[in-house]
Amino acid sequence: METKAVLFDLDGTLLPMDQERFTKTYFQLLAAKLAPLGYDPAKLVDSIWAGTAAMVKNDGSCTNEEAFWRVFSQIYGEASLKDKPYIDTFYAEEFNQAKAACGFAPAAAETVDLLRTAGKTVVLATNPIFPAVATQNRIRWAGLQPESFRLYTTYENSHYCKPNLKYYEEILQNIGFQPEECLMIGNDVTEDMVTAKLGMRVFLLTDCLINQSGADLSPYPQGGFQELQAYLRELIA
Repeated sequence: METKAVLFDLDGTLLPMDQERFTKTYFQLLAAKLAPLGYDPAKLVDSIWAGTAAMVKNDGSCTNEEAFWRVFSQIYGEASLKDKPYIDTFYAEEFNQAKAACGFAPAAAETVDLLRTAGKTVVLATNPIFPAVATQNRIRWAGLQPESFRLYTTYENSHYCKPNLKYYEEILQNIGFQPEECLMIGNDVTEDMVTAKLGMRVFLLTDCLINQSGADLSPYPQGGFQELQAYLRELIA
């Protein structure tokens, strides 16, 4: 069946990064932003992780945004909800300093452009644990624009997280394609290659490979951007 839509992961795929270094930098910046409001850095980090866990466990009964803030406000009290606009300004502004903790791959934009020129629908299937404004900035760090994608997942527009297959099913519903018409490209074996269970084609980008379970990689087409572009040219020929 013809591949009509291509889904990309972001962190470690279109945007090269060491996840641990990025997370450390991100939390340092956020803690500095919120310190004047009285947020203790250690408790704040624990609270962000607790909110993230709630999003990962989301059963679809609410958006990920709602799941996060429900937990955050349980920890800090309902009064903490008034700080949300202040936190949003962090993701629009200071968060951009975390770009320094990421790499850059010129081939990322080239690859997306290759597919768009071929008339393919391109989706950014990044784990939706960030607000839209943060995701838009991370897209720009990768040398792309939010408009490059038919859809990019954020905590506002998603009800599940990776590796829950319902996260991908929600994307398919939104873009109107069957799994067999789609290709998923990502660097995380657990979170991205799981789409093969739905019937999607997959490609494992190995530049920033994550394989925490030590899974056998031999079933997956794989390689760096050079191998990916060769695979895509053959696919769209």
